[in-house]
Amino acid sequence: MSVSWRQRLRALVAMTLLTLGCAYALASWNWCGRWGQGAPALLGQARALGPLRAGAARVDLAPPYPVVVAGYGLPLPEAAGAGLAPRARAVVLAAGDMKVGLVSLELMLVPDALVAAVRERTASLGLGAVVVVATHTHSSFGGYDARLAAQLGGTGRFREASLKAAVEGASEALRQAASQLTDVSLEVGEAREPGLVRSRSGGESPEGILTRAVLRGERGPVAELLLFASHPTLVPRKRDVVDPDWPGRVSELREAEGGVTLLLQGAGGNATAVWEGGGGLETVEGYARAVAELAARVTPVPVERPELGFARVEVALPRPDASRLVPSYARAAGDNFLCASSARRTEVGALRLGPLEWLLVPGEPTVAAGSTLARRTGARDVLGLADGYVGYVETPEAVRAREGEARRQYFGATLLEQLGAGAELAARAAGFTP
Repeated sequence: MSVSWRQRLRALVAMTLLTLGCAYALASWNWCGRWGQGAPALLGQARALGPLRAGAARVDLAPPYPVVVAGYGLPLPEAAGAGLAPRARAVVLAAGDMKVGLVSLELMLVPDALVAAVRERTASLGLGAVVVVATHTHSSFGGYDARLAAQLGGTGRFREASLKAAVEGASEALRQAASQLTDVSLEVGEAREPGLVRSRSGGESPEGILTRAVLRGERGPVAELLLFASHPTLVPRKRDVVDPDWPGRVSELREAEGGVTLLLQGAGGNATAVWEGGGGLETVEGYARAVAELAARVTPVPVERPELGFARVEVALPRPDASRLVPSYARAAGDNFLCASSARRTEVGALRLGPLEWLLVPGEPTVAAGSTLARRTGARDVLGLADGYVGYVETPEAVRAREGEARRQYFGATLLEQLGAGAELAARAAGFTP
C-alpha cells in the first residue's frame, strides 16, 4: 500500500510541476506580436475667430448601487450610496460655426470606450469636437472600464451598467450645455500656492499654479475652468460610500458664486496634495477650501476677440513594458498581460481658447513630462486624463533609470516621445503661438 501511495504522490508532483512549467512557458510566449510605429495622423482640426458663446451644465451621475469604489488595489470596497454625489460638468464653447464640448467626470479615469460612447451619443448636437476628462478622484464609483489591467489596478469588476451611468451623465451634461449657448466674454488669470502640493517621487516638483478661465455672460459667470495639478487621494480608503474628493467640493464652493465650475487636472502624475488637517473628511474639506480660495485670489484679465482652436491627432503607442512593474522572471508574462489590456493607438489633442493653449494628454504626465511637452509645442499648460487613459507618462531618462513614476508606467521609454510627436502636430493645427 505504501509503495502505491508513494508512486501516486510522485506522479502527482511530476504532473503538477509539468503543468506549472507549461503554464509558465505559455505565459512567457510573446503574445504581443509586433507593435508598429507609424507617423502621427491628424484626425480633425478647426479654428474660428469671432464672438464667443458658451453654455454650461452639471448633472448628477447615477451609478448602479451597490457599486465598487474605484481608486486602489484589490480588494475594493463596495458602496451602497454617495457621501457627496459624483457629477458630470460640461461646457460647450462656440465661435462662428465651430463648437467644442468639454465634459468633466468625477471619476478616476476615462477609458477609450467611454469616450467613444459619449461622442457617439452626442453626435446629433453638432459639436465639432468632444473632449472627455476625469478629475481623477480615487473614491468615486468604478466598474466602467472593461480592460483587465484597469479592473485589477483600481476600477474594479466591469459592469455595463456602470459604463452606461457615466456615458449618460456626460452626454446629458453636454446636451444641456449645448442648449444654453449665450454670448460670453473670456477672462484669464492665474495664482500660485506651492505649499498645497509636493512631489511624491522626486524629480521636478509641482509649483502649485492654478489657472482660472471665466466665461462671463450678461447676467454673470456661465462657466469657470480651473486647471490645477494634485492627486485627489484625500478621502479615507475603504469607505462604503462614493465621494468626488476635493475636486467635487471645489466645484461646489465656486459654483455658489454662479455658473458651473470644471476642475481640470494638469500635469500632476507625481503631484500629491499637502494639507495639515485633522485627517478624514476634515482634511478633504480644508484642502478644497484652500484651492477654492486660491481660485478666488486670481484677478482674471479680459481677453479681446479670443480665438477658438482645436485639433485631434492619433499616435502609435510603444510596446507595453512590464520590466519595472514585475520581477524579472515574470517580465514576459507581464508584457503579455499589459498587451492584452492596451490599445495600440491613442489620441492627443490641443485646445486653444484665447491665450490658453492646452495640450490634452490621455494619461498622467509627471511635472517633468508636462514641461517637456510644453517646451516642444509652445503650449501654456498640459491637461491630463483627457480622452482615454494610457497610465503614467514619465521622461525617457527617468524610465531608463527606473526613477520617479517610471515604476507605474505601462509602456516603454519612448512613450513621451511618441505622444510628443502627436502633440506637436496637434498644436500646429490648433494654432498655438510658436
